[in-house]
Amino acid sequence: MKYMLLIHAESTVDVTDGPTMEEWMVYDKEVQDAGIFVSGEGLADLTTATSIQVGPDGERTVTTDGPFAETREVLGGFYVIDVPNLDVALDWAARCPGSHNGGRIVIRPVADYGN
Repeated sequence: MKYMLLIHAESTVDVTDGPTMEEWMVYDKEVQDAGIFVSGEGLADLTTATSIQVGPDGERTVTTDGPFAETREVLGGFYVIDVPNLDVALDWAARCPGSHNGGRIVIRPVADYGN
């Protein structure tokens, strides 16, 4: 079963307090070597984000003024892994550097529509 591991971090955390590039590279290699890697990417800084909202009249509102004051946590990247069950996904999420030092991983099953 495929699971998405959504990597969240506090928006106020100094990048020097987070995982090192070496820790990420080790985890990437472990996931690849285990044969469970489906896809994954890190995301650019939140200040590069753009959002869109479409109103009932079809008018689009595009916003590029993030990050927003009410944001305490940001999505930093994701992995999609293919493992037998949630327990195994939880084990891999706990090993992810993004789950340490105040980070958090949200684990979501990928919907299977029979494709």
